[in-house]
Amino acid sequence: MKLTCLQENLNKGLGIVSRVAATRTTLPITGNLLLATDQGRLKVVATNLEMAITCWTGAKVEEEGEITVPARLLSEFIAVLPNDKIELTVPAKKKSLEIKCARFEARISGVDAKEFPPIPRIEDGITTRVEAGALKQGIGQVIFATASDESRPVLTGVYTELDGERLTLAAADGFRLAVYRLSLLTPVPSKVAAIIPAKTLAEVNRSAADSEETVDITLDPIKGQVLFRMKDLEIFSQLIQGSFPRYEQLIPDKSNTRVVVDTSHFLKAVKTAAIFARDSSGIVRLVVSPGGELSPGKLSISARSEELGDNVSELDGMVQGEEAKIAFNGKYLIDVLSVIKETEVSLEIISPTSPGVIRPVSSDNYVHVIMPMFVQW
Repeated sequence: MKLTCLQENLNKGLGIVSRVAATRTTLPITGNLLLATDQGRLKVVATNLEMAITCWTGAKVEEEGEITVPARLLSEFIAVLPNDKIELTVPAKKKSLEIKCARFEARISGVDAKEFPPIPRIEDGITTRVEAGALKQGIGQVIFATASDESRPVLTGVYTELDGERLTLAAADGFRLAVYRLSLLTPVPSKVAAIIPAKTLAEVNRSAADSEETVDITLDPIKGQVLFRMKDLEIFSQLIQGSFPRYEQLIPDKSNTRVVVDTSHFLKAVKTAAIFARDSSGIVRLVVSPGGELSPGKLSISARSEELGDNVSELDGMVQGEEAKIAFNGKYLIDVLSVIKETEVSLEIISPTSPGVIRPVSSDNYVHVIMPMFVQW
């Protein structure tokens, strides 16, 4: 193999794929990256057997070939090279990669490409297309609500449903639920659903552009596989097997109190309260008070610690319904308020012991449910 490419392009590609290369594994080859020529381009592949990323980089290919080399070593070396042309060479009958860039040279010992695990191809399933920016926003607004505890594997993924012209993403960890809906550019002929690992969607989120580019999604629940195809990039993943909770039943269909407040002001008040809530299980108390004929309603956000003290913040808001009290884990409030882009949000309350609901006011494609904390008022 012999080719030349730009350091900037290769470094960008390595930065994407190397995150997937296994670091601790019983199969050492998965700690390597596969480098191969492919139709006049350089193909770089990484896999941990559950997920694989393939990235193509523009190159001038003189001789075809392939090799695998340690992911971390190659990535770190390429990252410190000057922004110049890089020459990659695999000498005939040798298992090493020679790298030249400006006045820098290196030789990295590798392993025959035949030892690299084959990347499965999805031949069947349902394929659709979605705007990259919309998918990126949807993933960002639900992925933080997935569980990190492996005791319930289905909660470590995002329930993904394709139905007609709509894509629904839902995540829950037992304490909160996030549901986001977005439109598909290509309708699907039949309804299909699967649980995609949060780690896979995190990589899609990092890799998807905010521009008008599109992402092709191929879902094959029968074989338990999903493929995301973007410009010069493919992300393959195994699906999580199991039944996701019936999340629709967790979303209250009514409320006794609803308050609308400025999102950024709400977030700042909760962050302030969270400072005092650290020594009290993170409890942040919310009190909604209706206004009078000439005065607006109010949302009071407070926290207190027996040893450190207490604080309270007040926000003006539009209140519908009766006075209400509820307490949440401050971290959960901060998480959801940090990802909502709209300027105003609504908080819907039934009672201090019922789940609270947060929604952006100017759109109806997102809903977030948080379980309350039980406190002495």
